[in-house]
Amino acid sequence: MTEKTLSKVESSAILSESPKQSIYAAYLIFILLLAYTFSFIDRQILSLLVEPMKRDLDISDTQMSLLQGLSFALFYTLMGLPLGRLADSKSRRGIIAWSIFIWSLMTAACGLAKSYWSLFFARMGVGVGEAGLSPAAYSLIADSVPKKHLAKAIGVYTMGIYLGGGMALIVGGMVIQWASTFSSISLPIIGEVYAWQAVFLAVGLPGLLLVPFLFTLKEPARSEKQEKAVPVAEVVQFFKNNKKTILLHNFGAALASVAGYGALAWVPSYLIRVHGMDSGEVGLAFGLIVLICGAGGVIAGGIAADRRFKKGQSDAKIRVAMWAMIIGIVPTLIYPLISDLTVVLLILAISTFFANFMMGLGPAAIQEVVPSNMRGQFSALYLFIVNLIGLGLGPTLVALSTDYIFGSPEMVGYSLLLVSFFAMAGSALLLGKCLPHYRATLVSLEESSTK
Repeated sequence: MTEKTLSKVESSAILSESPKQSIYAAYLIFILLLAYTFSFIDRQILSLLVEPMKRDLDISDTQMSLLQGLSFALFYTLMGLPLGRLADSKSRRGIIAWSIFIWSLMTAACGLAKSYWSLFFARMGVGVGEAGLSPAAYSLIADSVPKKHLAKAIGVYTMGIYLGGGMALIVGGMVIQWASTFSSISLPIIGEVYAWQAVFLAVGLPGLLLVPFLFTLKEPARSEKQEKAVPVAEVVQFFKNNKKTILLHNFGAALASVAGYGALAWVPSYLIRVHGMDSGEVGLAFGLIVLICGAGGVIAGGIAADRRFKKGQSDAKIRVAMWAMIIGIVPTLIYPLISDLTVVLLILAISTFFANFMMGLGPAAIQEVVPSNMRGQFSALYLFIVNLIGLGLGPTLVALSTDYIFGSPEMVGYSLLLVSFFAMAGSALLLGKCLPHYRATLVSLEESSTK
């Protein structure tokens, strides 16, 4: 593909690339990275609170998995669709600012919940808030950086998953270890709360400090066509014309997310139950793996795809993601079978590295393969499918396997093996089938842009 295939906005971004604009683009990505990091701290802290929450609320692994997955994913995915459409014509920074405000308050509300169901609905509220972030962020990044750097730029933004997830584990583990000596904690105004409730309050409220920084960002100039919402019929027609590309890509990414979210939710419990680690040790060990290897994988995937794209491989993003899934299956199958903890952590680090290539390449591919005035909507569709399946089902499939197939909490490692193998193998298969359709869509976009 050449610069002729780009929209006027994209072309102007590339042609006017200057040191000042490069610095601003880096600042924009940094602010969005912070937002994504806060969102994942608020989203992921739950995985380290499994054991105390089960004890205090008297719930099962399956009920706990619904708090981790379905309660959040249901509204996260449903609200993402209308918010993605808004991002194609309205203020993206405004959408993100409101999103941060809502999810931060709702995370704090989790710390005030007095029952399982009040906590369930508060987690829904977190999902509603976080739904507006990524569709708007992807669109902002795609309109603010040169296309040749797009995979790396979105990869850096996607690092928020691992920075947030890792920090949630590390800091959360330290807090839980400190709070484990207390049955409850007395807070000003609020009164007595469980230790895990105090953790929700501690991680939720600081996100509000980020809201003012969103208003230091600029809305990239939109063409006259982009300022108007694309008719729904036109979006539907594009989907029909390219449904194999979009569905194979989206469902391939969704299966990768089943493995990823399943591991994020249940590896801490696996390390505690099977290898006898305490919450603080798990938080530090697995937190560092997520932080370093997860972030390293998403950046490495972006760099590899951008290099292959520059050499003329138009389907580089999908191809690199497919091979990462294939390679990542091997360590993912091995670590639950090993008894030596040091070896387990080493192999888990390798698995985490390769399993997360897709997390950056998936959204980057969407920005490349749809018209610029439909990016928000197709990003929202992508997130709808990926999170409804990956986040909604990943933790729950592992829990159901533990509760009903293996029948013992100590067998959670085998559940991770079973779910991850089928998810990653299925992802690689769908991505491989996507390749020719993806290339055809790129050619179609190039032809339509030259007319």
